[in-house]
Amino acid sequence: MRVGMIGLGFMGSGMAANLLKGGIDLTVNDILPEKVERAVSLGARAAGSVGALVERVDVVLASLPSVEVCRQVFLGPGGVIEHARAGQVLVDHSTVDLVASRECAEAAAAKGAGFLDAPVSGGPKGAEEGTLSIMVGGERAAFETARPVFDLMGTNVRHMGGSGSGTAMKLMNQLLVSVHTCAAAEAFLLAERAGLDVQTAADVLHVSWGGSTILERNAPIVKRREFAGSGAPVRLFVKDLGILTKLGRDLGIALPMSNLAQELINETSETFGDDYDVSAPFLVLEKRSGG
Repeated sequence: MRVGMIGLGFMGSGMAANLLKGGIDLTVNDILPEKVERAVSLGARAAGSVGALVERVDVVLASLPSVEVCRQVFLGPGGVIEHARAGQVLVDHSTVDLVASRECAEAAAAKGAGFLDAPVSGGPKGAEEGTLSIMVGGERAAFETARPVFDLMGTNVRHMGGSGSGTAMKLMNQLLVSVHTCAAAEAFLLAERAGLDVQTAADVLHVSWGGSTILERNAPIVKRREFAGSGAPVRLFVKDLGILTKLGRDLGIALPMSNLAQELINETSETFGDDYDVSAPFLVLEKRSGG
């Protein structure tokens, strides 16, 4: 099977590496030449444009940073849909909104191609280790075609239902990640001010009801205060919470915890920089507390 990967950032680069380890005939494209060169050094082939990539492969994967970039790459002039052909499977691993996912699915169907919204969770570490959760929406037949590719990148691959269901599942995940991140930041500040070691407290919580994946992940970052230059930067959660809270309004549901998390995460980005780690709300709470 010939596969193409568009976007070789923190997530896409690790995903591409695992496809190559799995023996996939992989073609790659990215706006940064050094990203492409690294993938080529691992055995990939380079495509000079999105269109050239789409024309070479059977399955197109994309890992992109925003809704706007997703729309441009899939729906814009010279994009994936324009060059798609009948029988191809087109996959968006980005975190976008339901409207974008469904518009891409409709446009792909008009060309006789399948489209899957298949966002991922697990961060750069999961992408590198091939242990991602992959949440997939779209037609079952397209999912079964792409399943062997997904299995090289993730250990928890689920078909969630029709178009948009993968995106909805990812937004639910991001809701919990954001709320857990802010709750963990409060807990870490309480630990510090009460004279507890943050990592020791996290180790105890790991085997207690208060434990969570996010608490375990964030504790060493907070303890070492290594917030800058993260592979999981706060800007991604600013984006995702914007999408999520709009979805809540559109669906007419109350999301009070998400709204509080959005306020704190936005303040983190504005105060400390959008490349700081998602655990950095700790710094905002510390500042509010006179630290």
